[in-house]
Amino acid sequence: MAVRQTGARIRVQHLDVRSAPSPGGHPRVGVIVPRYNHSAVDRNRLKRRIRELTRTHLLPVLPPVDLIIRALPSAYEASFAALAAQIDRAAGILCAAS
Repeated sequence: MAVRQTGARIRVQHLDVRSAPSPGGHPRVGVIVPRYNHSAVDRNRLKRRIRELTRTHLLPVLPPVDLIIRALPSAYEASFAALAAQIDRAAGILCAAS
């Protein structure tokens, strides 16, 4: 909850990312995908995509931070490649800030 309220905000086209220093010394990531009038199938598909991109693109380069990644309504229509580009952009900003 502290990350969402006090963390630094990075907003990219399809995602809203909040970050705060991790007390555990390793990165932790939480994913929030609101309904936005979509079905459970759509929500779960988007969550799986974001989790996979986080695992492959974000975790290997992250400093020890706590992250919350919140999907915006436009993320439902975004392709996997577009989401990957947004995750990479957020990773670049996070790495440059630390």
